[in-house]
Amino acid sequence: AIALKLASTGHRVAVLGRDASAIDETARAVEGLALTADVTDQPSVERALAKLRETWGDPQIVVANAGIAESATLSDTSDDAWDRHMLINATAPFRLARAVAPAMIAAKFGRIINIASNAGLTGYAYTSAYCASKHALVGLTRALAVELARTGVTVNAVCPGFVDTEMATRAATAIAAKTGRSPELARKALEDLSPQRRLVTVSEVAHVVAMLCDDAAQAVNGQALAIDGGQVM
Repeated sequence: AIALKLASTGHRVAVLGRDASAIDETARAVEGLALTADVTDQPSVERALAKLRETWGDPQIVVANAGIAESATLSDTSDDAWDRHMLINATAPFRLARAVAPAMIAAKFGRIINIASNAGLTGYAYTSAYCASKHALVGLTRALAVELARTGVTVNAVCPGFVDTEMATRAATAIAAKTGRSPELARKALEDLSPQRRLVTVSEVAHVVAMLCDDAAQAVNGQALAIDGGQVM
């Protein structure tokens, strides 16, 4: 949805991810460039960035959208689960920002947009690793925003609540399995977290990302924008 929105507003879009078929499909939809890489494998990311630079040059806008969310009690949260959340949700965006920022600084323009979560602004039970990783991503965003404030580069975080995606469906399924509720009631529990009593749509998240990319958004920097119907204020 973000790729389609940015393409519709005139941006040339490169799409990066692990699933080659899905990446190819999205790249074709936006008439863009497909880059296959695993964000936990920095050498593969560097190879993908090298391909991008050879094809189009340095990116002016980077949206760090890869992420995972798993739930467990504190006692059932393994070191591996903790490390996995930190690596994908926080370390990978850090490494990506470090890789692209120098060229943005040289060009005196850039947008680094981290897709975080309102779990980076508040706490949710049974998601200690996820919440901690998203808080780390928001903290990284704020630190980089201050560091790069005079360079023409802005750094912001978009923090959705539950979005109507496969991840929300998996969360509802897990709630149903653990509580004995029906899948419909489990989904309603997620919807009811928002004062608007609904899930966020992917187009709403994409709209905010596109807004941050606009030249007129230069003063929006270091923000963690909650897209959750007013759940976190």
